[in-house]
Amino acid sequence: MRTLNNDRIKEALATDLTIDIVTKGARTGKMRTTEIWYTRVEGEIYITGTPSEDAGQGPLYPRDWLANLKANPEFTFRLKESVEADLAARAEIITDEAERRRVFSAPESIWYVEQAGSIDYLVAEAPMVKVIFA
Repeated sequence: MRTLNNDRIKEALATDLTIDIVTKGARTGKMRTTEIWYTRVEGEIYITGTPSEDAGQGPLYPRDWLANLKANPEFTFRLKESVEADLAARAEIITDEAERRRVFSAPESIWYVEQAGSIDYLVAEAPMVKVIFA
């Protein structure tokens, strides 16, 4: 695992969008890799999504990656765009309405709002975790 003291890693965290997360399966205990986007808001890194598979137009469905992080919050944050690096991290599930609203109201989260059609819907239903690096 790498540390955040590398300038290339710091730059990647500030500019890249797509990563892999490597989580431990909630039921199986097997390691699972999921490609996902992340966003930076006020210096913090969040992994989130829209409430449903079709960006808010259909039924809600469980996210395996979220279930894995709830059961086993330690995971690998794998940079793969401008630099390749595995970073040890811990997921903090965000349920606080004020923090969720702050993150989804930030300009960096506009894509999610456009997809879901409503900040209120995102605050109420979208998955959100804050990434805490080891």
